[in-house]
Amino acid sequence: MTSCNLTKHLLSIDIPSYVAATQHTFLDQAGKGTLPLPRLALWLSQDRIYAAHAYPRFIGSLITRIPFQDTDAIAGPREQRNQDILRVLVKCLDNIVREIDFFRDVAEKDGLDMEGWVERKGTRDYTAEMARIAAGGDSFMDGLIFLWAMERVYFDAWSYVKQLQSALQKSGNDDSDHAVPRFAENWSSPEFEAFVKELADLVDSLGISPGTREWARAEEIWTRVVELEVGFWPNDEEEARMMKKKI
Repeated sequence: MTSCNLTKHLLSIDIPSYVAATQHTFLDQAGKGTLPLPRLALWLSQDRIYAAHAYPRFIGSLITRIPFQDTDAIAGPREQRNQDILRVLVKCLDNIVREIDFFRDVAEKDGLDMEGWVERKGTRDYTAEMARIAAGGDSFMDGLIFLWAMERVYFDAWSYVKQLQSALQKSGNDDSDHAVPRFAENWSSPEFEAFVKELADLVDSLGISPGTREWARAEEIWTRVVELEVGFWPNDEEEARMMKKKI
């Protein structure tokens, strides 16, 4: 195995929780048209916290830590790789701004209330880990691996929803029938798949070799992101407990 296969290696690790992260009951119900509208609204409110607050801070912190060196030749490999990293991270910010607008548009059209919910523990755990990794972690590479891992798990999760929807004969009485297909299309699209592939190529270009401390660290990060993703999906009937109390 060579260093260029890091992401393939991570995907090959048998993590029991990976199925729970990418085929969670929330996703299963979303794909089968049985997801209650309030639970979808709860999830969307949490994903907006992630997208509008935690993700820009995470990407911004990574940009400040790109290891630019004045001594690197302009056309040299280190400078070119750093510029590639910058381009991808700026694309991340462009994408997330569009995504926040997308959330608002879908919520308004389908009556999904993003305001009336308490922040879940799963959301706090996820965003806290993002802040920790972005602020330092063990290395700058940790942040890039964490970024790819987040996007890859999300792509796999919503691709699962898309597959279920494709096989489903719509009953016509599903509260989330209108919004869910747009979410599934957004995060299983060829464009999003290409973006995830671009992140994978970036991670594989870092030159991390098997048997090194960095290789083992990448395995830890991958496993942690999968665990966080499991906790990010709302559970059955959780929406009844997470509504803000009216004063």
